[in-house]
Amino acid sequence: MPTLTNKRVLLGITGGIAAYKCAELSRLLIKAGAEVRVVMTRAAREFVTPLTMQALTGNRVHLDLLDADAEAAMGHIELARWADLVLVAPASADFLARAAAGRADDLLTTLLLATSASVAVAPAMNQGMWSDPATRRNLDALQARAWRVFGPAEGDQACGDVGPGRMLEPAELLESCAGLFAGEPLAGRHLLITGGPTREAIDPVRFLSNHSSGKMAYALAAEAAAAGARVSLVSGPVALPAPERVARIDVVSAEQMRAAVLERIGDADVFIGVAAVADYRPAQAAVEKMKKNEREMRLELVRNPDIISEVAGLAERPFVVGFAAETADLLANGREKLERKGLDLLFANDATGTFDSDEVAATAIFAGGELEIPRSRKEAAARKMLALIAERLPAAAAST
Repeated sequence: MPTLTNKRVLLGITGGIAAYKCAELSRLLIKAGAEVRVVMTRAAREFVTPLTMQALTGNRVHLDLLDADAEAAMGHIELARWADLVLVAPASADFLARAAAGRADDLLTTLLLATSASVAVAPAMNQGMWSDPATRRNLDALQARAWRVFGPAEGDQACGDVGPGRMLEPAELLESCAGLFAGEPLAGRHLLITGGPTREAIDPVRFLSNHSSGKMAYALAAEAAAAGARVSLVSGPVALPAPERVARIDVVSAEQMRAAVLERIGDADVFIGVAAVADYRPAQAAVEKMKKNEREMRLELVRNPDIISEVAGLAERPFVVGFAAETADLLANGREKLERKGLDLLFANDATGTFDSDEVAATAIFAGGELEIPRSRKEAAARKMLALIAERLPAAAAST
């Protein structure tokens, strides 16, 4: 099945009888994993109602350029920035002419001038209009701006003519949209990522923890989602907002993190263990706050579960990626961890320059090789890490 996992599709509907097909088209786009928002021209509302499209997509339908509520927040710019793909279907002859001229006289044409997203049009018109030299010039102008043209098909038309000009069927348009993102190697795959520290309770007000900020895991989650992956982020306590298009599962302790991971590992294609899981926890947490009565306090500690080793040891396991924050012998300790835990890939970094920093330098360690990732912002490093994961990921079918 075509996948549009985590993609944001802005569906522009113009005036034409083929507009009725947009109900099925929006349903298929959502089923393929996309979030869909709709912009309708005034003429489009004569063929399909905004209420229909709102009910199908679950999102407000955008209608007017000069909408006081939306424009208070520059709504047309927000929509232009939001989309990964703008699909205009049906694209009438009038719309193609206005778009080719660079007009900005309604919401749809205005946001198309503002967007940096991919743009595709699905023409739908009478066969004579489609064959007219003016329409051909307009299409040439739009394709010169890297717009994609899906269709049209040939066949019977509503006016009684037969010939080219029919809008492609919704299933064909879905295939064409998915094809625009087919080069993304993580598209449709499920990445399960752990991030942040864990807190191990001593009593109701005290705990053992570490300095992890979660920034590396959150950067990986955000970049993977943007690349079309389905991302589950099991997060310890951090002061970071959940990345867009990422399912965040909040936990506190190592035991809670382990349970959340094992609950979701069954359909994961990749497991990335970025979390700084506390190695030990108090053998027994006090029920009430411990009073400061003695000169010394002694805690009995027990080992926490080794989550990444447990995942790597599963009979049916995903591609397993680890992180090693070291203070000495970076490469030696990293490779020892890779081999001891049975990982597919490990990123080793200097702990003193990583915790709570916006930048990171790392060395990717894998069987038979190493690769340096120069110091850069964690978002940029995350993209390089994901590219390496995708390159080494077995060519298994994406999760659906």
